[in-house]
Amino acid sequence: MFRARKEQSTARLGAGPRPVALAVTGSIGAGKSEVLAAFERHGAAVISSDDIVHRLLREDPAVKGAIVERLGERVLGEDGEIVRSRVAELVFSDAEALRWLEELLHPRVVTTYLRWREDLRASADPPDVCVTEVPLLYEVGAEERFDAVVAVAASPEVRAARLKRPVSDRERRLLPDAEKLDRADFAYVNEGSLEELDRFVSDVMGTLTRS
Repeated sequence: MFRARKEQSTARLGAGPRPVALAVTGSIGAGKSEVLAAFERHGAAVISSDDIVHRLLREDPAVKGAIVERLGERVLGEDGEIVRSRVAELVFSDAEALRWLEELLHPRVVTTYLRWREDLRASADPPDVCVTEVPLLYEVGAEERFDAVVAVAASPEVRAARLKRPVSDRERRLLPDAEKLDRADFAYVNEGSLEELDRFVSDVMGTLTRS
C-alpha cells in the first residue's frame, strides 16, 4: 500500500532548502532498514538511529560507564564492550530501567542526526533528500524535527517471521500501526517484493524533490 497525505504540504517541499529532511518510522520487523536502504539506492543520504546507538555504546565513554554502573558488568562481553542483547534482556522487562536507558541515549541520538543533517546542508553539494530512521518518532514527539514522515507497517505474522520470534510485549507501549500510518505523510505496508518497495521509494523521492 502506498498513500501520500497532506498533499499541499508535500507539494511545497520541492522548493525548500536542501536536503529535505525525511523520517522513516514503524514497528519492529516492519522493514525500516530495507526502506532506508532503498532510499539510499535512490540517491538520498541516510542515517539510522539504531546505528547511532551502536556507535554510542562503543565510542562514548560516558554512555558505556553509565550503563555499566546502572546494570553491572554482566552487560560486557569478553572484549570489554557492551553486548546489546544483554542490555535488552535487562531493560525490556523493567520499565524503569528502560525509561532510564532511553533518557540516556535519546538526546545523544537526536544531537547526532541533527548535526549530520546540518553538515549535509552546509556542504558544497547537499543531497536533495536526507532520511533518518527513527523507531519511536511519534512516541517521543520527534516528527516536528522533519519535513515529512514515512510510516512502514506489516502484519504481526509477517514481522514475527522476519524476527524469527513472536512480536515482543515491549510493543504494548508503542502507538498502533494504524495510527502511525494515518499520521504519516507517506504510508507503506511492507509485505510485497523489493521491486514494489523501490517503486514506493521512487514515488516518494519524486514527490519530495519536484519543484
